Amino acid sequence: MDMKSFRQILMIALTAVLPLQSCKESFLDYTPQGALSEEVLANKDGLNSLLIGAYAALDGQGNYGLNITGGTAWAVGPDNSIYGSGYGGESHANALSGNVEPITAFINERWKASYAGVARCNAVLRVAEKVTNMTAEEKKNIIGQTRFLRGHYYFELKRMFNMVPWIDETTVDFKQPNDKDIWPKIEEDFKYAVENVAETQPDAGRINKTAAIAYLAKTYLYQKKYPEAKTNFDLVIKNGVTSKGIKLNLNPQFEDNQRPEKELTSPEALFAVDMSANVGIGTIATANQGSMLNFPINSPFGCCGNFLPSIDLVNSFRTNPATGLPYLDDYNKHEIKHDIGILSTQPFTKDEGTIDPRLDWTAGRRGIPFKDWGLMPGNTWIRNSVATGPYVNLKNIYWNATKNLYYDGTAWAPGSAINYNVISFADVLLMAAEAEAQTGNLDVAQTYVNRVRARAANPQGFVYKYKDDATPLAGFSTTPAANYLISLYPEGSFQAGGKEFSLKAIYFERKLELAMQGHRFFDLVRWGLADSFLNAYYTYEITKVTEVTGLKFTPNKNEYYPIPQTQIDISTVDGRPTLKQNPGYQ
Repeated sequence: MDMKSFRQILMIALTAVLPLQSCKESFLDYTPQGALSEEVLANKDGLNSLLIGAYAALDGQGNYGLNITGGTAWAVGPDNSIYGSGYGGESHANALSGNVEPITAFINERWKASYAGVARCNAVLRVAEKVTNMTAEEKKNIIGQTRFLRGHYYFELKRMFNMVPWIDETTVDFKQPNDKDIWPKIEEDFKYAVENVAETQPDAGRINKTAAIAYLAKTYLYQKKYPEAKTNFDLVIKNGVTSKGIKLNLNPQFEDNQRPEKELTSPEALFAVDMSANVGIGTIATANQGSMLNFPINSPFGCCGNFLPSIDLVNSFRTNPATGLPYLDDYNKHEIKHDIGILSTQPFTKDEGTIDPRLDWTAGRRGIPFKDWGLMPGNTWIRNSVATGPYVNLKNIYWNATKNLYYDGTAWAPGSAINYNVISFADVLLMAAEAEAQTGNLDVAQTYVNRVRARAANPQGFVYKYKDDATPLAGFSTTPAANYLISLYPEGSFQAGGKEFSLKAIYFERKLELAMQGHRFFDLVRWGLADSFLNAYYTYEITKVTEVTGLKFTPNKNEYYPIPQTQIDISTVDGRPTLKQNPGYQ
């Protein structure tokens, strides 16, 4: 079964299993009248249906959460992105800027969406104990997938809120305190998955053993357990395969990761949130609604002009013309020419300096081909460029030539069939490089970084000018759309620069390769760089745009979101809340 078919079955099956996952006041303790009982579902088919429901919660959509809760968690974006309202700072979307309050609706929706996934996983685990018409191996595979998914939902809760209550399949009293670190519990779930999930799966949308090893390694990395992370990343890089048994590797071209037609054969996707469009069962049910507000405003794509690449991010793609390497320390002193305040009807001369080619697959900028839709027109696609900057998001844009297959235009803010890769092989290589550098293996770290850069340097993956600007669907010429230049780090560079330089290069490469994919803020926090980097970003960005006015990062507070006040209120027992607020939000 292919990935898109699996997605459709996910959503159809949910009509039967969703009632078991409904929430009332406290997470998981409500079952409505008319819901199927766990006894009725205690068979092979019923258990698989429940597992499908646990997978379906990955997008954070549907009955749980706002559209900004799923996939990339795109509201968590500094210094990658600007929210893009054009009307001033948005407290719920300039992540942890100092304006986020416990009563902010976004954080409560994010909390509920994650615990909805936990609820579905716990239902699978309870029912699994009662199923008898399965082999031991089949049941272990189901339980392993479920514990992987529960580990993922808790991983998201942990890195966003830090201290959260652990609710599992044995919990009876759901008003549990958030006074214990749940990292050991998350590790246990992923370790079980590593030991019990099959190496290959019948459906491409399911996770496999390699994905479990990669996520366990990521969990170690977040805890700074670098030797343990390295050991597991080694297994993934050397022997890992996708759920369909394809040897892990980078896709030939950078943009392949945003191509729905390449997802089934992709060697790069370890763990993805599966999306589909035009399947006849509703946009919200199947398409990538997590980014439905992210298409350029006043464009062919619908809605709504949010989630715009920051000027700081775009400047990061400048390369040194002498070396083809990035400016790690002073990239904002080498600004890429922009068209803020210049009308689309007014002349504009594009930047002629050297640029990393990944930029033009990441950020739409004036005068550059916007996939096969035409030249990005500049100001007319921006709600207020003086407030938010001149760039638009590009990674979530489908192609014009295949829109009938991969775009669902049935809603006011339509979605697409572009998957969100939670963990890709490029992500693994860069996390592994970090673990190698932290354990003193600088040459290996450089090899992994250069492997990522070599893909970006392949001219076949550049953006090229159209044969005819007036008819972009006629195809591309052989002339690059900009002055692209990217080189590998010369042999011995990391060893000569030492651990500090090596980590700086690795961190910067993650910013470039994974831009606009929801990683950056969490990376800065775990590296201990959020305070210095984000406040430097706000200081720079305010000289260019107004939407960051008044924003700042407060250390020992803004590393995490506040616990939603609604959740604190409903945790009350005998007049006292069970949940405690995070530091700084009292």
